[in-house]
Amino acid sequence: MAFKDLIDNYSWKEISDRIASMSSVDVECALSKETHTVEDFMALVSPAASAYLEPMARLSRQYTRYRFGNTIQFYIPLYLTNACINHCVYCGFNHNNDIKRIILSDEEILNEVKAIKAIGPFEHILLVTGESPREAGVDYIENAIRLVKPYFSSISIEVQPLKEEEYARLIAAGLNSVSCYQETYRKETYPSYHPKGRKHFYDWRVDTFDRMGRAGIHKMGLGILIGLEDWRVDTTFVAMHLRYLQKHYWKTKYSVSFPRMRPHAGNLFQPNVVMKDRELAQLIFAFRIFDHDLELTLSTRESKNFRDNMTALGITSLSAGSKTDPGGYATYPSALEQFTVNDDRSPDEVLKAVEDSGFDVVWKDWELALQGA
Repeated sequence: MAFKDLIDNYSWKEISDRIASMSSVDVECALSKETHTVEDFMALVSPAASAYLEPMARLSRQYTRYRFGNTIQFYIPLYLTNACINHCVYCGFNHNNDIKRIILSDEEILNEVKAIKAIGPFEHILLVTGESPREAGVDYIENAIRLVKPYFSSISIEVQPLKEEEYARLIAAGLNSVSCYQETYRKETYPSYHPKGRKHFYDWRVDTFDRMGRAGIHKMGLGILIGLEDWRVDTTFVAMHLRYLQKHYWKTKYSVSFPRMRPHAGNLFQPNVVMKDRELAQLIFAFRIFDHDLELTLSTRESKNFRDNMTALGITSLSAGSKTDPGGYATYPSALEQFTVNDDRSPDEVLKAVEDSGFDVVWKDWELALQGA
């Protein structure tokens, strides 16, 4: 049985009510444990836990430093195309938006790689595309992986959901990690945010992680888009999904990201839920306490002050110097961004901030030889 079959056993309202009913006793009980259940996670993201941010921060810092040491990993995204068949109401790449669509050629991809290497010794790259199977399908993605592989120790993708055999094919080409955001686990409202395109189909998207797991991916990244639905309930589903995946695909590593909605082209859709910085901090602490080994990522969607503060309190991975437009580093510097970057510091500036916090930046954490390359 896949997670898409199990999720129907849970009621959004019942989980919402359970979170709202959590008391200070439940929070203190969760904080006193060494291992944690999804029920504990609900306590830690509940309104009752907002009064416990300081002890949560201390625990989060303690667990993070014990597991990851004084290190922060840097990565950089490379957007390959903004072509997209989907009509996501919250995204600048929406098929209905009247924008110039760009698909990077081989030469342009390599020019972007050179530009990235010029701004920092990045070894972890995230390849990003819109969802356009005809123009940027698995053939295009595999080719891009092979092009960038000589320059990076770790290659991740954030692209359209693929078939199990397609993930296996990309792994053979050099793929290490896949990130996929469910956007929201609320099945009843999911179609309203994704009215057309392949992304409209909830079950196909939520089943993506099982297909990755069966293909043998090294690491998968989960998350929701914060701003669509009640973040406390949605992230509880992320926690459930994580525990399911860890049980069934125990050889795989996992990461969670925390993208909050940012301004974008069109900008007609406004967030249904606005998450405050204190609430995002609470969520980060909750995930760290829930799972000490989980990699937690914060992108340039967040402000420099917030990212700097979270560096010492639970985050293990940061993007730096990011461009969210295809070809944005060298080829098309004025192309449309998927979302507006909040922290626009250079990699060197982010590096200094991390080091000022007493942490070391990890550009590379393993050798290509160890991957059989």
